[in-house]
Amino acid sequence: MTVEGRRRRSHAEVERLVANYEASGLGRVEFCRKHRLSLSTLARYRRRRVQAGVAPKSGWLTVEVSGSDAALETGGSGLALALPSGRRIEIGRGFDAETLRRLLGVLEQI
Repeated sequence: MTVEGRRRRSHAEVERLVANYEASGLGRVEFCRKHRLSLSTLARYRRRRVQAGVAPKSGWLTVEVSGSDAALETGGSGLALALPSGRRIEIGRGFDAETLRRLLGVLEQI
């Protein structure tokens, strides 16, 4: 009796899969479900890519400084993050670090 194993993906297929994930704007869980892929497999593919010296497309962000230092000192928004999906997160001065940690934990699960 032989056990039929899963077909291994070629290097090109892995590259295409990771690039599609990074461009999709989807969370890991949603992308993996859609492509019938386990979270650990996607993580392994992404890790291999980074180890090979290929930076993730979402790894570096363009930062735009708006307003003046005076605006920040008077209570203007401290940080704002605009995601490719159109979602935006703003964090004001004096934010609660624990709340931010919980928010990031939730976002990691998406």
